[in-house]
Amino acid sequence: MVRDIRERSGRRRGRRADRQEGGARLPSGRRCAGRGPGPDGAGPTPCAAWRAPRIPADLARPWVVAAALALLGLAGCAGPPPAEPPLSYPPSVRERMLRIAVSEWIEWGRQRADAAAPDEAGKETAGDGAAMRSAESAPLHFPRLVAYWRAVPEDEGAVARNRERYRAALAAERGLLLPAGGAAAPPRSDPSRPWAEPPWSAAFISFVMRTAGVDRREFPPAAAHATYIDALIADAEAFPALAPFLPHAPEAYAPRPGDLVCADRSPSPLRHWRDRAGDQGRFRPMHCDIVVGAAPGAVEAIGGNVRDAVTLTRFPTDARGVLLPRPPGAPVWFAVFENRLGRLPPWGPDRPAAVAGHDRPAAPLPTGSPAS
Repeated sequence: MVRDIRERSGRRRGRRADRQEGGARLPSGRRCAGRGPGPDGAGPTPCAAWRAPRIPADLARPWVVAAALALLGLAGCAGPPPAEPPLSYPPSVRERMLRIAVSEWIEWGRQRADAAAPDEAGKETAGDGAAMRSAESAPLHFPRLVAYWRAVPEDEGAVARNRERYRAALAAERGLLLPAGGAAAPPRSDPSRPWAEPPWSAAFISFVMRTAGVDRREFPPAAAHATYIDALIADAEAFPALAPFLPHAPEAYAPRPGDLVCADRSPSPLRHWRDRAGDQGRFRPMHCDIVVGAAPGAVEAIGGNVRDAVTLTRFPTDARGVLLPRPPGAPVWFAVFENRLGRLPPWGPDRPAAVAGHDRPAAPLPTGSPAS
């Protein structure tokens, strides 16, 4: 009996020593003796190097382990959410877009420009003093430009600044004195007059698209042409069969009504829309117009902030209807965005008969020129 007690006591002391020295049982069931050096004295034995994992009691419950494994499985399968594909729009949206552009042009006084004329090389103006006309600064046009800027998510403070300029212009029109501390109304040659800055041509394009019913997913409104151009290019590359606007090289595609013709206004202009990737999203001064008419030898397009107004410009084309290069000193064509609103399934040429029955021919636009 005494021997049994001594043996049991010895076994207990051995287990305590194992615990104190880090001993444990290996997965095979063999006991690991501790941290003793290996046979060559260089380090711990493989047995001593192994440690049994310690799992908190709460986490050792079967349902906790199962839930953790399930979460790990989901995490392994999860990735970035797929981009939402663009929607298809009926032809009426493209027609409405053209009507809105022409209507705005009419309300601005039907101003025309010929891009082939030598004095039309620098299309878009941005505040160059007395050489600029006063169309945008007339109080009559203040609400129009407010509407354009309100169509973009960030107006760069344009409305707030120009409200004060408009207030001064109204005071000058009425011959009234401004309140104490107010600034004098600027002369028409002063670049601080209403809407002399910032350039509003991209806001105009955004206004037309938004008013026509094109959602921001398909055409993100922006204060800069480069911003929405980047989005249209990305959409065309990700969804070539569904993108509502498809970029083409200007020398390889004849523009049609509804298309966007885009030029680079920078000192080192792009020559092809694919070259835009090298900018990595950086700002670049650009300008786009909406094509409203095409005829042999020319296309006509409407754009904002052209000669300080919404202006219809005539651009020469070759026998194929392709845009000719601009004259020296003018912005350089780098892309024509084909407008496929109303031309994709189920609205395109292969649309079902039930949808085709709702289509109707577009009415001629009242531009009063052969190209319309």
